[in-house]
Amino acid sequence: MKLNYKSTGLFYTTKGTGNPLVLLHGFLESTKIWEPFIEKLSAKRQVICIDLPGHGKSGNIGEIHTMELMADAVHTVLEHLKIEQASLVGHSMGGYVGLAFVEKFPGLTKSLVLMNSTPEEDSEEKKINRDRSISIVRKNKKAYISMAITNLVPPRNFLKFKTELDELKNQAFQMSREGIIASLKGMKIRTSRNLLLKNFRNPKYLILGTKDPVLNPQDTQNIANFCKCQLILTESGHLSYIENYTEIEEILHFID
Repeated sequence: MKLNYKSTGLFYTTKGTGNPLVLLHGFLESTKIWEPFIEKLSAKRQVICIDLPGHGKSGNIGEIHTMELMADAVHTVLEHLKIEQASLVGHSMGGYVGLAFVEKFPGLTKSLVLMNSTPEEDSEEKKINRDRSISIVRKNKKAYISMAITNLVPPRNFLKFKTELDELKNQAFQMSREGIIASLKGMKIRTSRNLLLKNFRNPKYLILGTKDPVLNPQDTQNIANFCKCQLILTESGHLSYIENYTEIEEILHFID
């Protein structure tokens, strides 16, 4: 289904009834990453998946897709569906959006799950890498996507999950150059939400892949301790929903 949001299309899916669960994909992903989970999850509750601006079937809005703008998009969908409170699960960038949502719309989040994500802002090194990524996207979008997605899993999983990684890349190839750059710019300027997460009093979880090439396990452990989050470890890289599907499915069933 599509809504009009800031003069462009905003795509979402919904299935099931009661106790809403919102699933937010990461950078270069779309609602499609959640499809294997929807059937079982929606048997017991309403499951909403949203293509964030510039991703999947949703359009681009401007030169920068901030996490706050994406949180507004999530709120637009929930308002349309007349949902007053929901649990949020965000993968990677989706976690950044989930935190922005908690900040912008206090009281609307029943529980929060950051999957392969962090409440921290980009380091200076990471910001430089974002700028480099933007330059590569402008020159060769397809090469950038292939490199970026491959680098999300440890080398031992390159062949093991080749089919799934190729599918993820093929979907990302459909994204516009402008949409990719707008998200890179938005992630680069996001602020730390460590204190926000610490002060969030409802159930909160951090799911960490022990072989994640993007996030440092010790840093995530420290964040979990500081923010008083339940830390869940999975034997995976950054794409735990692919690399450890069965365990992630079990975890999602226990989210209130």
